[in-house]
Amino acid sequence: MYLGIDCGTQGTKVVILDAEQGAIRGEGYAPHALISEAGGRREQEPQWWIDAFEQAYRQALGQARIDSRAIRGIGVSGQQHGLVVLDASGEVIRPAKLWCDTETAPQNAQLLDLLGGEEGSMARLGLVLATGYTLSKLLWLKQHEPESFARIAHIMLPHDYINYWLSGEIAAEYGDASGTGYFDIRSRCWVPDVLALIAPDGALERALPPLRQAHEPVGRVRPRVAARLGLGDRVLVSSGGGDNMMGAIGTGNIADGIVTLSLGTSGTVYACTDRTPAQPSALLAPFCSSSNGWLPLICTMNLTSAANAVRELFGLDLNDFNAQAARAPIGCEGISLLPFFNGERVPALPDASGSLLGLNMQNLTPANLCRAVLEGTSFGLRYGLDLMREAGIEVQQIRLIGGGAKSAFWRQMVADIMQVPVICPRIGEAAALGGAIQALWCDSRTNGPGVSLQSLCDRYVALDESSALKPDPVAVAAYETAYALYRERLGSLHPGA
Repeated sequence: MYLGIDCGTQGTKVVILDAEQGAIRGEGYAPHALISEAGGRREQEPQWWIDAFEQAYRQALGQARIDSRAIRGIGVSGQQHGLVVLDASGEVIRPAKLWCDTETAPQNAQLLDLLGGEEGSMARLGLVLATGYTLSKLLWLKQHEPESFARIAHIMLPHDYINYWLSGEIAAEYGDASGTGYFDIRSRCWVPDVLALIAPDGALERALPPLRQAHEPVGRVRPRVAARLGLGDRVLVSSGGGDNMMGAIGTGNIADGIVTLSLGTSGTVYACTDRTPAQPSALLAPFCSSSNGWLPLICTMNLTSAANAVRELFGLDLNDFNAQAARAPIGCEGISLLPFFNGERVPALPDASGSLLGLNMQNLTPANLCRAVLEGTSFGLRYGLDLMREAGIEVQQIRLIGGGAKSAFWRQMVADIMQVPVICPRIGEAAALGGAIQALWCDSRTNGPGVSLQSLCDRYVALDESSALKPDPVAVAAYETAYALYRERLGSLHPGA
């Protein structure tokens, strides 16, 4: 048995994978609170992640009806970019600033300028700094909470912290480290001179964790945690990774041609490749994968969060919301929604707000507004997918995950807008499954060459053929017209986007 943990923004999911039967034996979930304040602050207490994990773990264990001592390994997926800082005694100094925190936008702009703009950032890191990356959070902490900054002894990402709680070992791996802003994605190493822009005395460099390759374990579950969870005394903790990196493994996206698209709180589109990706756009993040390759990725900050805001505005449940959206024609009779309610990352508009354009007395209906938020968020993902295509990424099939993927209506919309066939994996908790598969991969290699990750994905990632949809030529043409209007209005309000 192998345990997969996915610590996301809204909650923590746990799955128990039976390696012999090739099936998920148990699943669990527990929510997180969110510190959300004016000015873009988005934070969580790391202890909330541990509490949620324990709750979700016990749910999964109860459902699986297995002896917990049968668990051989644990793989952790975590929300990317979050900043967890520990003092010299290993205690958390303050709440973690999250990926969706835009309070640090001024610091990101300051650091990008110090690096020499986009060109300088690309030269040093292989990517362009974006608001939300970990680096700007460190500068924010120095400027706003100097006493907390002075106590920093260890810098971690969310999944690193959970690994630390489990094993007592401090380490990081290439995939999640790619999104920090102080890691070179080409040479796969930390870039201390970037941290020196914030702390010339080398204090931040000394706080960096050692790096692991994707197939290398961090350590073993420490005795007191094993006793608390009812585990055996030799349970392996794999390197783990960011939620997108683990989602790639959990959708079998570890080779060219497959793209994973997540319709979650945020929207992400990513593909796996064994070569360092070309980058015609600064908005494309060519992260490392957690399978020892690369994972070019774009992320939009407003997806199901935006859809849920509109749904709740009308007091609709999910079925009624989808029914309303389906009543409206493609293009919503001229309405475009730019759903930047929490700023935006792609396009790079951290200070933007949402805009509803093209309203008149004839088209102002609940149906049009419900459809407009789905189209607007999907057009944002199309914007990102086009950037990937321009970078030479092959797109033969899209594998859909996230809560929005459960909607057949939205799935068809994605197929038509992206002009690519779509399908969902049978197991929706892709990042948690990816963690379990990576733990199995790590475990298999501890005493020899082990099995290939591809063979594990072939065995444990099953696709739901009943969810498969192909683009409809008539709808494709209609969406192209609506998308052109969206891009025109986007460029008018935000020149250069």
